[in-house]
Amino acid sequence: MVALLRLSLVIAFALFSQSPALAAKRVALIIGNSAYTHAPALPNPVNDATDMAKRLQDLDFVVSLGVDTTKADTDKILREFADALDGADVAIFFYAGHGLQIAGQNYLVPIDAKLAKERDLEFEAVRLDFVLKQMELGREDKTNIVFLDACRDNPLSRSLARTMGTRSASIGKGLAQVDAGVGTFISYSTQPGNVALDGSGKNSPFTEALVKRITEPGKNLTSVMIDVRKDVIAATKGQQVPWDHSSLTGDFFFDPSAKPADTSALQGRVKELESQIDTRARSASQAALTQLRQRIKQMEKETQRDWQKVHALSRKKMEISDPIALGDASREIAELHFGIVARGRDIAELKTEMERLEKELGVTAANGEAK
Repeated sequence: MVALLRLSLVIAFALFSQSPALAAKRVALIIGNSAYTHAPALPNPVNDATDMAKRLQDLDFVVSLGVDTTKADTDKILREFADALDGADVAIFFYAGHGLQIAGQNYLVPIDAKLAKERDLEFEAVRLDFVLKQMELGREDKTNIVFLDACRDNPLSRSLARTMGTRSASIGKGLAQVDAGVGTFISYSTQPGNVALDGSGKNSPFTEALVKRITEPGKNLTSVMIDVRKDVIAATKGQQVPWDHSSLTGDFFFDPSAKPADTSALQGRVKELESQIDTRARSASQAALTQLRQRIKQMEKETQRDWQKVHALSRKKMEISDPIALGDASREIAELHFGIVARGRDIAELKTEMERLEKELGVTAANGEAK
């Protein structure tokens, strides 16, 4: 019986690896913004997005392409992408255009964003965290890949800084580092806090290298990104160094047919499948629990940081005599309180889900071990 099961697994796995009919569902959302209304046009993002979309379509991804998207366009295409994520084994999000970071939060900027004041951020820009949440929600055992070619010099950041007074110090250069959830890989066109170059050709240096490298046979994601990094460093004479953060739990090939044949690897995979038959559902729940704990921990750190800001501003208010400065400090404290309360509600919901998974798995909240 065991021999028969092993033979069945070998046949099934071989067919799954080689048959296009049984290929995994792979979806991608590609956005490129060039024609900004309230900032100078960018020369490359639309070309970058178009070329990336075509290359992924050639690799059997179901691709949604957004070019010069307004905030309304972006919301619509993100909603459609979120729906397409159901049942998808692999999801890719690629963005080229303006981006900025405020107090450690990354924002993607649609073409109609004006950002005349800080409050406009939530209405006119798109939080990267929101995109990541959609990709990770209910997909703990799937693969998410994010490419951000959005670290360009941003005039909207400078105009926004002029309206923020002392709070302008929270506007960082380039994009901030993000801790990816389990199963997610994030690649930046340059290292966090740095500005990427547009390049002198049709594409940015990062996208040009990426589009070229992802179809090279026999190379996994890690190998592709190493080659992309080398290409960009060479093209920019060391001024730009692509950077990535990975929480992937398995290997990934852009072109599944490019995987080199390896009989010993196949046999090893069969043994692994045998050992996972009775534990797959539990592993998915454990991955979900790990991701929830990471998200809650990150949000609690953000809340702690905001409370420290509130206390510091409260002490500062006692020394302020200028009515305008006093009003600014009061408004900033109120906004921080609002964010703390909203985040508190989110944390409470996540903790409820975490407790449900802990009960389902029979683990302790402290160390994740079985009771």
